[in-house]
Amino acid sequence: MTSSEPVRTAARRTRSLVSSSSSLVPARGITIYGCGKDEAALFREMAPRFGVIPTITEAPVSEATVDLAHGNRCVSIGHKTPVTNSTLRALAQAGVTYISTRSVGYNHIDVEYAESVGIRVGNVAYSPDSVADYTLMLMLMAVRHAKSVIRRADVHDYRLSDVRGKELRDLTVGVVGTGRIGAAVMARLRGFGCRMLAHDHHPHVAADYVPLDELLRRSDIVSLHVPLTPETRHLLDGRRIERMKHGAFVINTGRGALLDTEALVTALENGRLGGAALDVLEGEEGIFYADHRNKPIGSKSLLRLQAMPNVLISPHSAYYTDHALSDTVENSLANCLEFESRNHHG
Repeated sequence: MTSSEPVRTAARRTRSLVSSSSSLVPARGITIYGCGKDEAALFREMAPRFGVIPTITEAPVSEATVDLAHGNRCVSIGHKTPVTNSTLRALAQAGVTYISTRSVGYNHIDVEYAESVGIRVGNVAYSPDSVADYTLMLMLMAVRHAKSVIRRADVHDYRLSDVRGKELRDLTVGVVGTGRIGAAVMARLRGFGCRMLAHDHHPHVAADYVPLDELLRRSDIVSLHVPLTPETRHLLDGRRIERMKHGAFVINTGRGALLDTEALVTALENGRLGGAALDVLEGEEGIFYADHRNKPIGSKSLLRLQAMPNVLISPHSAYYTDHALSDTVENSLANCLEFESRNHHG
């Protein structure tokens, strides 16, 4: 199975739902919270095809904005703002019975609590290629010391660096988590001729699966692609980071808290690790997705990491492509339409 096949399957499901929607349910409303301008344009374009009337707001879902959901059983939320349990209670009281989060991860919402107050939660599938492409870019930038090279060129210092880059074919890459995104990363890596190791409690693809500690010990690059759960929080803690190969690189396009940030900073500052490329970070909430050029940044870890020449930081943007955004909007509408079709008799 190629990395794009799950998306095509989702698209077929969507076309099937759209083609039969008129016979399933009358037009329904959906409230779309935390919706940026680009998403809003897509929702307005696609909603009529689904027989859905969208109520769109840039404001995140909260107790203060619950009134926008009155009359709609389905709401769509973004991943940028945590949803409190008091907000879930208020949504339930307003008649909401389904939340579709425009993300793969659920760590910003207490799914069990939502179900306890009568709200089902669904996620969306979007092109895994978006994050996989970005992950490969970060790997290449990390091993070629791109941050230092570009910074020097920006101030017209065009001398070669004292530190040479590495070629992927000479390295071992450990992929932690081999779901849709991890598998897509591995598919891309095959073209570079590098050695690959994989770790996953539920192996999904043909790969050389090894225990996590062995992967860390043998890998020159470790790339994280597991969901954030209580079990995976600080999956790479100080103890495991110490077991990594000296000079190894860490790539994280999953969730920030998969890494113990303080332990990572220590290992980078003392030279234990060769570098890191992080699209996600512990404590990113309230910092990423906002303009902080003239505002103080409260995260000391972020400031320390950004000061390092061997650390790349980007603001949780690996997923952000035309294709993935279109998938996300389309599948958010499909989720709600499918829920309504199954619960039309309620």
